Amino acid sequence: MDHRTLIELGLQLTGTSLRYPFDPDLPVLFVGNRMFALLGHTGGAESVNLKADPEEAWLLRQQYPASVLPGYHMNKKHWNTVLLDGSVPDGEVAAMLEQSYELVVARMTRAERRELLV
Repeated sequence: MDHRTLIELGLQLTGTSLRYPFDPDLPVLFVGNRMFALLGHTGGAESVNLKADPEEAWLLRQQYPASVLPGYHMNKKHWNTVLLDGSVPDGEVAAMLEQSYELVVARMTRAERRELLV
């Protein structure tokens, strides 16, 4: 999995967009006006910060201790940084991306969710 593939997958989800709010080299996937995937680099490898259920976040960190880390510059209880070095299967990374999207959408107001469908 790499940034390009993650962006393609993310943009297939309803109401998503790609923006560069922090730096021209730091792509961020948004759903509505909320961030759900921050793509960057960690230790020279491509990485992505993804929102996760706190218990799920902990389990993923245990399962992939060298590749799923507490979210860099994020709330470490709710965000993971995933190194895209091939050690986490692509299907698992795609599932994490989708879960991040779903968690962010679930926290939106009804009005914000309705806007996604327009």
